[in-house]
Amino acid sequence: MDENIISLIAKELNISISQVKNTLELLEEGATVPFIARYRKERTKGLDEEQIRVIQENYAYQVNLAKRKEEVLARIETLGKLDDEIIKNVNACTKLSQVEDIYRPYKQKKKTRASVAIANGLQPLADTFMSFPRYFKETELDAYINENVKDREAAIQGACDIIAEKVSDDVDVRNKILDSMTNFGRIVTSEKKDHEDDHKVYKMYYDYSERVNTLAPHRVMAIDRGEKEKVLNVSISFNEEYIENWVCRRFIRFTNSGTSEYVRAAILDGLKRLAYPSIERMVRSALSEKAHESSIDVFSMNLEKLLLQPPMKDKVILGFDPAFRTGCKLAVIDASGKKLTVDVIYPHQPNAKVRESEQKLVQLCNEYHVNLIAIGNGTASRESEAFVANTIKKFNLPVSYTIVSEAGASVYSASKLAIEEFPDLHVEQRSAISIARRLMDPLSELIKIDPQSIGVGQYQHDLPTTRLKERLDFVVEKAVNRVGVNINTASVSLLKNVAGLNNASASSIVSYREENGKIESRTQIKKIPKIGPKAFEQAAGFLRVEDGKEPLDRTSIHPESYKATKVLLKELGLDTSDLGTQKAKDVISNCDTKQLMQDTGLDSCLDRARAHVIQNGVAEYVVERVCLADVVRRAADDDGQLRLIVEVGDQIAVAENVAAGGDGLVHALGKVDRERVRRLDALAGDGLALLGVVKIIDAQADHVLLRAGDGREQPHARERQRGAAQHGGSVQRRPDADERLHVRTARHRDARRCRPR
Repeated sequence: MDENIISLIAKELNISISQVKNTLELLEEGATVPFIARYRKERTKGLDEEQIRVIQENYAYQVNLAKRKEEVLARIETLGKLDDEIIKNVNACTKLSQVEDIYRPYKQKKKTRASVAIANGLQPLADTFMSFPRYFKETELDAYINENVKDREAAIQGACDIIAEKVSDDVDVRNKILDSMTNFGRIVTSEKKDHEDDHKVYKMYYDYSERVNTLAPHRVMAIDRGEKEKVLNVSISFNEEYIENWVCRRFIRFTNSGTSEYVRAAILDGLKRLAYPSIERMVRSALSEKAHESSIDVFSMNLEKLLLQPPMKDKVILGFDPAFRTGCKLAVIDASGKKLTVDVIYPHQPNAKVRESEQKLVQLCNEYHVNLIAIGNGTASRESEAFVANTIKKFNLPVSYTIVSEAGASVYSASKLAIEEFPDLHVEQRSAISIARRLMDPLSELIKIDPQSIGVGQYQHDLPTTRLKERLDFVVEKAVNRVGVNINTASVSLLKNVAGLNNASASSIVSYREENGKIESRTQIKKIPKIGPKAFEQAAGFLRVEDGKEPLDRTSIHPESYKATKVLLKELGLDTSDLGTQKAKDVISNCDTKQLMQDTGLDSCLDRARAHVIQNGVAEYVVERVCLADVVRRAADDDGQLRLIVEVGDQIAVAENVAAGGDGLVHALGKVDRERVRRLDALAGDGLALLGVVKIIDAQADHVLLRAGDGREQPHARERQRGAAQHGGSVQRRPDADERLHVRTARHRDARRCRPR
């Protein structure tokens, strides 16, 4: 490992050198990020998954940078042009783009005007121009005329082309232009003639200007897309006169020379034809790259929140996949997620059979003792919500409902996995099951879908596919390992995301289960084919054996720490039932660490064992949930407003209100009134409140019925919903002025106002 790189990363991330070094050593040994984050805290000093990922990526980048520096210096040396100044400048570079800028003048170029002129023997003439002789006679040009240089004018032009390229490749010149564009320039957009923006999606950018260094990422991506679709002209304006004067002063030593005018013309040509466009592309590329990273961060954050929603335990759920013409598909699942029945009803136009649909819904709810109805948020969601609300009120059903994002449900329904799981069902029926299951256990269900198909960010199709996939896969792995999986019930889709496992080893676990029955202990995992010592080390702590003989197998305590944990428990007068309790926390906080180390003989394992005793290691789903449902929701086509509501404990935060254009372009909105909703308490079990599940109250149900009467089909609703989900929020209507949003927390029964932050 390169000590200089390690020091650089430590300084950049504001952590110690030992933290970086130890993390890299663990990664080189084959340890996975989740394993390091949870079970090697004593070596990393408590670095989390994100910090470890950043260290890993930064080190790889710095290694590539160092390698490129060596290559560039070696190449310049072979040309006989390497000096101390170049070495100093190259070694000072912190980005690959800076290295490439220095290398530019020495790089073998494709055929250019300058290379042609050099081939025609005009380099000496260019040197003469740059020597700025006091007198220069045009007759001197005759010496350069040949079969390729027809006349004096061609000779002058060729020499100027050589000078122009030299100026445009000059590092100081390029840095000056870059600084001017970046810090003082403005992005200017205008409307192209004969464009095809019939819906005026890009209207605000038809005549738009903003400082480059203040341009928000979503506006960068909107402008990029508008340019790509040939709707917008985009350029960067800056003080060209200042740059031109600065460059002329730098290169023209004698203004009264007979060649100074030739050089001035060459400089202006080099700037306008070569340097300005090149630097502008560089600035635009940097803006786009930054915007892409910002968007990928949004994707990652929202996906993690979605995956870590609390599961609905011990509930019978009815999945409701809305539609108009083809009918609403229903699916009932039991508390374990097993399909009980599927059906279809037609409560909407054009085949409205409202009474029959009501009877069917009531029959299913009563027959299977349904607790919750999960309604998909696609086409006909508003009308289906009104129908369900009316039915519950009319027949006084002891049932609640919620709106569930169905993003990606259709992808799963048509997938090979879904076909294998439900070979006898139609695609729509599988979708209804998926909607119900993602409410019951979001992580286990959403893990079956390609993260990019879930739609939890902005401008998905404009992002670099490989980079987006890498980050989303990392989030999935992080979420799965944070929660842990039951080795006796987990699917291959879930198991393959466990640290140390892959598709082959996950399939081997499932096959072993089917052949030998339930796995009784973590020790037994070692007997499973394709699970070697290294894979066991990495995965064991994240695989739970719920009904085994060893109580610690139910926790996230790693087998390597069992002995230390038991010694510590015995010494403190505790047992395995005390893990994670307040009693354990109090005992640990009051004990003498030094004395405990002497008594137990534990050293490096002590801190790890103490953490296990305090935390219990039994992973819980994060009590943080996207509120995807409200009683008075309207369809996506109304005004495209997006809002993300997140509740952590009893803290409520509302993300920035934004509006989306027809294809998902994002612009900031002003303050938006919230809508009235009520939430059921304590439905999630274990004291967790189910956010977004709404109890039907007569007054609120009336609101639903009044606002959902037009029965319009929204042909693009699913696409709009998908676009909304990409911004991390649910699609909502513009509320009436007198409406307010009320959310009841798990701890406080009184209604509280949800205020945007």
